[in-house]
Amino acid sequence: MPDESILPPGLDDLERLAREAFEGIPPTLASFVKDVEIRVEEFPDEETEQEMGLESPFDLLGLYRGVALPHKSVSATQSDLDRIFLYRRPILDYWCETGEDLYDIVRHVLIHEIGHHFGFSDADMERLEDEAE
Repeated sequence: MPDESILPPGLDDLERLAREAFEGIPPTLASFVKDVEIRVEEFPDEETEQEMGLESPFDLLGLYRGVALPHKSVSATQSDLDRIFLYRRPILDYWCETGEDLYDIVRHVLIHEIGHHFGFSDADMERLEDEAE
């Protein structure tokens, strides 16, 4: 049996970190994303890879799937849930490359994807992060 202390964090570990990070989101924001499902998967699926034009499945740490709040209609019915995907292997690869704290990485990716739920572009979020520093 392998020594568990040297095994990489599993799906359950990243789900726990994502829940902890989500609990730390200000309540005013959390109330708008309470119905968004957060899922941790090993990698993006092939369809997502093709759709996003990824050179490698390691190129995507997370993804928001759904209709951003500014584009939701009160009268429209939603066929799919809003979901945030966190991709374990790319996150762990990034963690090993950078040496950053794993919780901080998961939190950053989660908040980034929540930003997409609010309709922010990558450029919008980058600008907000730069202003916050």
